[in-house]
Formats: sequence, structure tokens, C-alpha cells
Amino acid sequence: MRNVSPVRVMLAALAILGLTAGQSHAFELQWFGQSAFKLTTDGGKVIVIDPFLLKNPKTPEELKDLEKLGKVDLILVTHGHFDHTADVQALAEMTGAKVGMNADMGSVYASLGMIPKKQLLRWNKSGTVTPIGDEIKITMVRAEHSSTVSHGGAVHAGGEPVGYVIELENGYKIYHSGDTGVFGDMKMIGEYYKPDLALVCIGGWFTMGPKEAAYAMGKLMQPKMVMPMHYGTFPPLKGTPQEFIEALGDSPLKVKVMQPGETMTM
Repeated sequence: MRNVSPVRVMLAALAILGLTAGQSHAFELQWFGQSAFKLTTDGGKVIVIDPFLLKNPKTPEELKDLEKLGKVDLILVTHGHFDHTADVQALAEMTGAKVGMNADMGSVYASLGMIPKKQLLRWNKSGTVTPIGDEIKITMVRAEHSSTVSHGGAVHAGGEPVGYVIELENGYKIYHSGDTGVFGDMKMIGEYYKPDLALVCIGGWFTMGPKEAAYAMGKLMQPKMVMPMHYGTFPPLKGTPQEFIEALGDSPLKVKVMQPGETMTM
């Protein structure tokens, strides 16, 4: 029997476990209900998306404390509505994190003194930025919705709504839909950016419902996995994950259903 290098044995074991560098997809994703997430990358970078915790009826009471989020490197905002922005100012002030959003909405935030201009990261759809290191790429993509900013008792224009494709250090891609209806370019997003995980609204009324979301994901974008969000928070958002799964029919698409406060590690 020939001798086998211990190093070769170790590498083979790692490959079997799926832990080689090319297969590692390590990250933590915590959902707070609605469209609010905390993403912690393998390199320790923390991105908070659409922070709406303190007045979010689905966020567990023990998590309604912005300080418990800890270090935050970047805040991403999909559009101006309160259920996506309610905690943006407080979290930005507390952490000093950059706040990324549509360029026009950023101008509104700056002109109203809501976020210091130097703390804002303004860009636009199809643009890719690397504000927390070259290894994490964030692309702004289209969403089909509306956007306004309420401040000081007045309602201001909020630029255009957007979604994001976040490419992590190891190449894993997460798509956050923001609030959106179905649009044909979801097929392009799927073909071009190839998201591994899609965080997708299913509540209906203001966004896609379960049937529309199933068509968007199962027929157009076709990511590897979908996590439903933006449902059950307020009475009009009646769509459910079960309805979404049923609408997918025999689609091979994997669905991950999370509960508010839960953390998924991959």
C-alpha cells in the first residue's frame, strides 16, 4: 500500500465537508420582520437593510433595541416609506455607518438634514459600489414600486425604489427585492447577476402577492433559494409563505421560511 500525504488526506476531508475555499458560503442573516435584515459576512462586515425594528409589530420585543445590533458597517435603504426607514437616522447616528440609497433620495435626506452628507452613499441602478471593501460588491437594481420621504409633517419625493444584489467575499450573491411588483427585467437580473438567495416580498396590496412572487422567482429570476418577506406585518399584507410555496407548484426552487428574530447561517 502506497503512502498518502497527510496534507492530501486533510484536503480530501475538507472537500467532502464542503469547506474548501471555493465552496464556503459562510454568512449570518437575521430577519426582524417586514424587510429588515442584518447580514454578517464571513469577513465580519455587517450590513443592515431597511431598518424597521422599534415600531415593527413583528420584531420580537427583546430585539427592539438598536444597540443590540452592535457594530454596523453599512445601512442599505430600498426606498423612502416608513416601514423601511423608521430607524435609519437613529442607527446611522449611533453607529456612524454609511447609509446607501438611491441618489435622489439621498439628496432629499441631505437637504432635510436627516443624514449628514458625508455619511450618505448615493448611487443609482446598475451601479456597483464597494463601500466596505473591494471584496464585497453591492449593485443597485430596479424595483417596481413608489417612494416618498416623510419628515417634519411633510411628504417629500423619495427618488425611485430599488433592490440590491450583494456579492459577498466568497462570491455568494444575495438579492433583496425591496418592495416591488413583478417586472420583466427580473429575468435579466437572474441571468446576469445569478443570485444564490433571494429575499422577496410576498404580502400583496403594496407589493407582489404569493402568486406573483412565485411567477417572478419560479419563471423569471430562478435563484437557487428564496426567503419570503414583507408579509403579515399589517392587515393588508395577507400573503403567506404557504401560499407562495403552493403557487410554485412543481418548481425545483428551494424555499427557506424564517420567523422574525431568527438567524440563518450558511
